Amino acid sequence: MGPKWDRRFMNTPINRRTFLKVTGVAAAAGAAGILVAPRATAVGPILGTVIDYAAGVPSAASIKAAGHLGAVRYVSQRRPGTESWMLGKPVTLEETRSFAALGLKTASVYQYGKGSTADWLNGAAGAGVHAPQAIALHLAAGGPTNRPIYVAIDDNPTRTQYLNQIRPYLQAFKTALEAAGYRLGVYGNYNVIDWAISDGLGEFFWMHNWGGTGQVHPRAALHQVRIDKDRLDGVGIDINHVYAHDWGQWTPGNVVDDVVPPLPGSQEPLPHSALNPQSISELMRVLGTLSS
Repeated sequence: MGPKWDRRFMNTPINRRTFLKVTGVAAAAGAAGILVAPRATAVGPILGTVIDYAAGVPSAASIKAAGHLGAVRYVSQRRPGTESWMLGKPVTLEETRSFAALGLKTASVYQYGKGSTADWLNGAAGAGVHAPQAIALHLAAGGPTNRPIYVAIDDNPTRTQYLNQIRPYLQAFKTALEAAGYRLGVYGNYNVIDWAISDGLGEFFWMHNWGGTGQVHPRAALHQVRIDKDRLDGVGIDINHVYAHDWGQWTPGNVVDDVVPPLPGSQEPLPHSALNPQSISELMRVLGTLSS
């Protein structure tokens, strides 16, 4: 089932200096990737389908046989109360390598909380907690730099919620991602995507239908069209239409020989495989000590 996240870390905000130090460490550890992240736009016909899932991990062979192009995968841990069934979080290097071997692609999305524990509820302070985890888990799965990480707004928020909480959350997340060499993607409904674009937030957009009117946003690279209605290898999956040639997809970089720079006060670099919840928590503890 894998190690649980250190919940002391999950509930501990970090200040701006620590936040930037974490993103700097992540940038130094980034694998080489695609050099340009163009503006993804929903134009023309549906180009194919990708899936997303959290309850388990279908095999790459089954995903390929079903005709999908790949999957959007979680670079986030299981939240409390879901440890026994949310077995598809987080994505692993083994999984992304199995995708790449069959020509499938991966994209990254971050979502830890939901509903009353939604990640965006704490605004910019929430991003200070969640962005370093998104970056570290993306890296641990072989994710290259210069790719987006979709940040989930899995709600139908009011305009006031967007202005007071979601916008500062996305702004802080964007700062962290760009400092580390990544791009901001936004998973949200039509209104959230529209508002984010107006505020210059996001380069890639993945739309869900909560609160929608049946329209697909013209900037959506992905559109989630079927939720919890399909299964693959016994795992519940969601189906997404692909509208853009670049939907944020990547294949794992060469992380076998890559290492994370040594922790402050240590002489030994960490192997890339050491980017697990415990080591990330330790990294945050050390950086927090330095910034206090």
